[in-house]
Amino acid sequence: MTKITADTAIQSRPAAYRLAARWLSCIRFDEVAALQATPLIGAVFAIGSFSATHVVALAVMMAANVCLVAHVFVLNDWSGIDGDLKDPDRADRTFAAKGLTRAEVGYLAGLLLAISLVLFGLLNARVVLFAVVIAALSALYSAPALHWKGSPLLNSVLHFVGGSVHFLLGYSAFGAIDARALAVSCFFGLVFTAGHFTHEASDHEVDRLNGIRTNAVAFGKARSFGAGLVLFILAYAFVAALGALRFVPPILIFAAGLIPVHLLASFQTIRAGLTPQSLRRLQRCYRVLFATVGIVMIVAVVLS
Repeated sequence: MTKITADTAIQSRPAAYRLAARWLSCIRFDEVAALQATPLIGAVFAIGSFSATHVVALAVMMAANVCLVAHVFVLNDWSGIDGDLKDPDRADRTFAAKGLTRAEVGYLAGLLLAISLVLFGLLNARVVLFAVVIAALSALYSAPALHWKGSPLLNSVLHFVGGSVHFLLGYSAFGAIDARALAVSCFFGLVFTAGHFTHEASDHEVDRLNGIRTNAVAFGKARSFGAGLVLFILAYAFVAALGALRFVPPILIFAAGLIPVHLLASFQTIRAGLTPQSLRRLQRCYRVLFATVGIVMIVAVVLS
């Protein structure tokens, strides 16, 4: 009864509203939200002391980044729809299941990118350049004619560069890129790459079914998981070293203390057999750990 009432209410809205609601329904807002922290931290590093002008510019940058990241995920879904429809865990959440055509979703991806670039253009040319780089990396990864998602190791290079550039995008909105920015960006590149190795291990069976030669399919689920674990440990150690060298606030040395927590959670995942369910639990765990690092980083930079 509730669903019928909700559907009836939507149908009673103007056509433009119904179209917007359908388009917005295919955006993975949870994933989009998870990728807002990296450029925000980059911006905080570059701003230094906040002013009213900075707050307005930061709001514009974040709105632009929401559109950019939404474009990345919509393009990925547009490209991978055939495989997603074969996955019983995803089929009912695809845009096709919500009544959208592939052409409509393609238009949505283009519109999101255009809005993003216009908003970034209100800031400066540097940030537009980094946004274009991220869009290009997304196209290399997802677009059917290129599809580096199915190119082992090359896809990991894309993720490392993409994670690093995402930090630099936020930094470049408020300052010129310097040695510190490049060094700190590598931390985010490591985290992003490690997370994707783990994600590929979770999607191993589905990707193999669809003939997508990810790292997990090419080298095995256990090796992909192991590579992700090694990179995660390197990321904790790297940001702790940056703290010791004062590229970031010294309090970030504490990140090294999170390594045993991550190792314990990883060993529990291995004992569970690297099942999709256990890998998703691990994903929730390490997202909390790195969110903690990010929050401490932001607070320490602002207070300093």
